[in-house]
Amino acid sequence: MGWKFVTPFTKQCFVVAGLSLNMAQLGMVLGFPTVLLPQLRNPNSSIPIDDSSGSWIAALPGFALMAGNLIIPILMAKLGRRIANILSIVIVLIGWVSVVTATGILWLLLARFFQGLSLGLSTGLIPIAIGEYTSPKNRGPFSISMSFIMGLGTLLVHTVGSYSTWQITALVIACITFVNLLIVIYSPESPSWLANQGRYDDSRRVFRWLRGNEEDNELDKMLTASKLARESWENNRKLTFLKRVKSTISYMGKTLRKKEFNKPIFIMLHLFAICQWAGINVLAPYAGDIIKNVVGPDIYTPPIIVAMGIQRIISSLFAVYIIRKIKRRTMLFTMVGLNTAIVFITAAYSYAKSHKMLSFDHPAIGITLILAHMFTVATGSLPLPYTIAGEIFPLEYRSLSSGISSLFSSINIFFAIKTLPYMFNTIGVHGAYCVYFGIMVYCLTIAWFFLPETKDRTLQDIEDEFRGKPRYPEDLKSAQPLTVWKSNEEKQAETEA
Repeated sequence: MGWKFVTPFTKQCFVVAGLSLNMAQLGMVLGFPTVLLPQLRNPNSSIPIDDSSGSWIAALPGFALMAGNLIIPILMAKLGRRIANILSIVIVLIGWVSVVTATGILWLLLARFFQGLSLGLSTGLIPIAIGEYTSPKNRGPFSISMSFIMGLGTLLVHTVGSYSTWQITALVIACITFVNLLIVIYSPESPSWLANQGRYDDSRRVFRWLRGNEEDNELDKMLTASKLARESWENNRKLTFLKRVKSTISYMGKTLRKKEFNKPIFIMLHLFAICQWAGINVLAPYAGDIIKNVVGPDIYTPPIIVAMGIQRIISSLFAVYIIRKIKRRTMLFTMVGLNTAIVFITAAYSYAKSHKMLSFDHPAIGITLILAHMFTVATGSLPLPYTIAGEIFPLEYRSLSSGISSLFSSINIFFAIKTLPYMFNTIGVHGAYCVYFGIMVYCLTIAWFFLPETKDRTLQDIEDEFRGKPRYPEDLKSAQPLTVWKSNEEKQAETEA
């Protein structure tokens, strides 16, 4: 807190490093089966597996993610963003240590469950935290850097695992996770959460430590909204138990009908579906299988897998650059549109290849399609949903909204990974890719009609647009966006008192 000669941007970089390194676990955990499963299938493996147990090892984190998504709204609201992030890192560290020491399939499954539980916490927390910690002009690059860090995580796993054992790979990741824990321990709490707890002086101090003194307009708006929410909560506490229950039920009903609550969730359900069905859950855990299906069964996969990881890093860096130049909607529809086209072309190519309909074929064609697929995923379909998730949820419902949308994302991850081997064996690569194509077209259509532009706007401005209320602080109280509903009888009793 006392780094007088460090700029606000540098301080934001430090805090975001702790968040992004944790988000890198998504790439490392989901990419680890590419290393683990082939080694376990080896006849000399100390932990033999079959196809069923292998698919559970790959997909179990997606199932455990759902448990983490259910817990994270409570942790975020009660303990704060920083403590929730620390808990997430500790849990995933336990998971990696368990992998290193595993002696049987059940121990591996338990370790993968811990990893998935941590991912459930971090995917619901980190996009929100980045949006709260960073300036509007830096929020986009910081948010999209998560894709870059996830790509680094996947590349690390694939590279180390291609030339060493899965135990050594897990040990290397555990060491990185411990460093991540130290960074988060020395990071401050989110100013938004502090304001929501009524700690306005602490909120103001941390906000200015992170942002300097040039963004006081956003600080004032945030504190005004937080005070209104706090005032409403305090008033609700003074009611009798029955009146409080009645007020809470009515409040929940009105909340569900509020556009600033349901519309962002509706949008993110579809954006996270794009994220998980665009192909990352094919290219990360089943990279070797997809290469053999699209390129050819005799191809040597390790160099291509490493090349995919390197290309993902380059693509993510490109995304960090262009997100400063291009509006969110333009970038989303351009890159996800290209992603959708590549998925369809790959399906057509795979179908023609499997039915011997090609007059000319070469491994370079399949490799080019896979690398093009990775490029569009890494620059658009993967990072942009997480970027937008950190921008569109209102402060009062941020923890709950993030938990709901992340839960849906986790369900998508689980089904995408778990069903992939089944689809490959029944309808083939071309059939699986056609399913992905249909899902992406539908979700992109929904985003076209409902997603607003969020680039370079404050979180409060975005919230006000969803609410359809005035954007000026002096108008917020009259708009009453955050107050608990009171019956006419309660209002009359207060007047008489």
